[in-house]
Amino acid sequence: MLPSLFISHGSPMLILTPTPAHHFLRSLGKQLTPKAIIVVSAHWESQTLKVSNSPWPETLHDFGGFPRELFEQQYPAPGEPALANRLAKLLGASEVERGFDHGTWAPLSLMFPKADIPVVTLSLPVRWSNDKLIELGKRLAPLREEGILVIGSGSLTHNLYETMPLDNPMPNWVGTFAEWVDTQLVNNDREALLAWQAAPEASRNHPTPEHFQPLLVAMGAGGDVTPLHRSVEHGVLAMNAYAFA
Repeated sequence: MLPSLFISHGSPMLILTPTPAHHFLRSLGKQLTPKAIIVVSAHWESQTLKVSNSPWPETLHDFGGFPRELFEQQYPAPGEPALANRLAKLLGASEVERGFDHGTWAPLSLMFPKADIPVVTLSLPVRWSNDKLIELGKRLAPLREEGILVIGSGSLTHNLYETMPLDNPMPNWVGTFAEWVDTQLVNNDREALLAWQAAPEASRNHPTPEHFQPLLVAMGAGGDVTPLHRSVEHGVLAMNAYAFA
């Protein structure tokens, strides 16, 4: 059975910059052979749950201020309308056509560069409670037995207002929160994680919650955690990744 994954996708420049997280994602993809992939990305926020049924999702360049080379990147993986329809019925989601935002295509470009595995994206209902997001993950969990990889794509820490140069060390306020989350995950303290907004330095690391919430979905879809990667980019982006077996 495949694990569910939480991946910190960082800056879109992750695809072009050979950072530790870049190399980690390239290596991680070589260890996995999914039949299909479901991604819940921080960059598709919605009021109600939606699923993309596009057969050939376009690559969305949903950012600005980056080099032209980044805007030329394409990830031509197919969708899977049959799986999208199944998810809509299973989860009570509405079906829409939508392309891949960079929270989806940037990490997948590194993990599965051939773009030959079908990908279906689920939106992130931002008004849902932490409990309800974990429950969403639980409802996705049985799909793992069918060789479907469930990915929550966000960032363990994400305060772009305080972004620093790429190689800047992690300041204490970032490390405090990242270490707290890491400890709760390793200790399987899900009650603490349900109240993550009360963690030390939580509000400074996540002025808005959407980059943390995919972690709750991935956690709900799996069991015990295995830390896969820890690094930092731009000082404030902890690039941690976790597998939930």
